[in-house]
Amino acid sequence: MADQDICIRLDGTATEGDISALRNWLEREKPLDDLLGDGRVRMRVRPATDVGAADRSGAPMGTSTEIVIAVTSAGATVVFQELLEQVKRGVLAWQANRRRVENGEPPQGRVEPVNRDDR
Repeated sequence: MADQDICIRLDGTATEGDISALRNWLEREKPLDDLLGDGRVRMRVRPATDVGAADRSGAPMGTSTEIVIAVTSAGATVVFQELLEQVKRGVLAWQANRRRVENGEPPQGRVEPVNRDDR
């Protein structure tokens, strides 16, 4: 669906460095890397649309930014559900890698579709 974005938000333990590291990680994940390279999707970091809101556990969201992946008009043939699952797998892979290279647990993340009309 070209009228949806994918929004990635990390929990209250996340730092701006975590946001940057996750974005860099996702940009190198196949096939997301291919979709970004040929302009079928674009990724950006923006201020969170619900700053101060609580996550599903009731904990306040800690970061004031979110990563958004949007399907462009050139990517009209992208299967949104497959892209969503790829992004979820990418976030899980980043978390596993972060556990190996840094102390402590990585921030938990939410990966959700967001209707562009709802923003």
